[in-house]
Amino acid sequence: MKKIVIWGIIFLIGAGIVVAAVFYRENLRGIWPALTSPSEDIVKIIEEQNLASENSIDFPLKLPPGFSISIFAKGLGGPRVLARDPVGNILASIPSEGRVVAVLPDANGDGLADSVVTIADGLHKPHGLAFRCREKCQLYIAEEDQVAVYDYDVEKLKALHKKKIVDLPRGGNHTTRTILFLPYPDEDTLLISVGSSCNVCRESDSRRAKILSVNADGSNLKTFASGLRNAVFMAIHPVLGSIWATEMGRDLIGDDIPPDEINIVEEGKNYGWPICYGQNVHDASFDKNVYIKNPCEEPEKIPSYIDIPAHSAPLGLVFIPEEGWPEEYWYNLLVAYHGSWNRTEPAGYKIVRYRFDWRGIYLGEEDFISGWLQGGEALGRPVDILVEPGGKIYVSDDKAGVIYLITYDQQPTTNNNEMKDDLIRITTPKSDAVVQSPLVVEGEARGNWFFEADFPVRVFDEDGTELGVGIARAEGEWMTTDFVAFSATVQFRMSKGSRGTVVFQKNNPSDLPEYDAEIRIPVRFW
Repeated sequence: MKKIVIWGIIFLIGAGIVVAAVFYRENLRGIWPALTSPSEDIVKIIEEQNLASENSIDFPLKLPPGFSISIFAKGLGGPRVLARDPVGNILASIPSEGRVVAVLPDANGDGLADSVVTIADGLHKPHGLAFRCREKCQLYIAEEDQVAVYDYDVEKLKALHKKKIVDLPRGGNHTTRTILFLPYPDEDTLLISVGSSCNVCRESDSRRAKILSVNADGSNLKTFASGLRNAVFMAIHPVLGSIWATEMGRDLIGDDIPPDEINIVEEGKNYGWPICYGQNVHDASFDKNVYIKNPCEEPEKIPSYIDIPAHSAPLGLVFIPEEGWPEEYWYNLLVAYHGSWNRTEPAGYKIVRYRFDWRGIYLGEEDFISGWLQGGEALGRPVDILVEPGGKIYVSDDKAGVIYLITYDQQPTTNNNEMKDDLIRITTPKSDAVVQSPLVVEGEARGNWFFEADFPVRVFDEDGTELGVGIARAEGEWMTTDFVAFSATVQFRMSKGSRGTVVFQKNNPSDLPEYDAEIRIPVRFW
């Protein structure tokens, strides 16, 4: 009897080893780039590349022509969410160290941030950051178990007088909480993304696997959108004002399913998890119920807008603005693929450019920066992306502990007043001028820019909302190929934000696209 028991134990141990080996082979063979330290230091590689007299053919990171990359800040531990404060510093959350830091701009011109200052510490996995400036500027920080608001002291660079506005569930598989204020006219509503507690399950806590909304003071917490397993990052479309989010699909059902996702998130909608994924595919490996009709085809289940290769782990996403960027990049979306762990052949570890028109219609995609994944090693893992006018991009990397600066080195021509097919020249306002209502605009345009001696001039805020429109009128005979002076006075309502655009739009009553033209002048509001 004793021998039987011993052999039974040996059999169970052996069977366990076999099961574990099969599980490892099918699910975890590609985990090591995410966990192990690489044999080379990406910081050293980039710094040596930038000191060299010419580009090295062995440089691992691949960028589009006209772009360069440098290290803006290093030694940060694991930086995640990036945000600009009201005076131009970059804030970064470091969940692993329980703190939020301010990275001061490069004032001495050496290419590196001048210093890093801790503005809040002793926090529990801080992640999401959001500013709200009214009579004073307040900083909202999302920790794993709460969202709190602070008075932000821009002189001392401190987050002061912490006040919790809402409790959040603690623990589980997904502990990052990301926040975003809605655009005008709902700019006092804060969105909070809370991931699931599990890989796949039916949640008992009604706050999980959702994007929640709450008033800025913490009142009226409710569900904004549901069925979102882990929508870690959100962004606002600059023209439409819609909310876009990256979404991580479940693990452990294969290398290529389910897809990760980009979703356009609307209030009151359900995006399918845990029983649906991607383009409303039923997850029958989890949901064993028998249905007469596919439950994922019900009208209340919203499919993904874009499917991303499985296990890419999409995180930060950001739209590229018009100001200071070449026209082919306008309205495009950059998405950081943090990189897989649950895939036999590792994937991701890059930033992808999604091309859209101004309406958000998908036009294609391509790698923007790749090369962090080198064979069985990951030199870094991109997390969040901050894109700014003038061709600058900041990227956090929580594996390498750095913030990268990507610069567009070629001078764009789309905002050059003398280069719009030699059709129109703007005298007032100048690019980046401070303006207020009423705005007087002046310039000259060739006769074929006018129709019936006038054309519209529109003022937009930084989110693409039109604030006002005026009519510029020719101050002379306009039926000519010569330049004719014009002027207009535009009344507009003031924006909540600090930046906007004045658009001079060629009059085109035919609405034929070949006759469309416009020139856009970036401005700041008084």
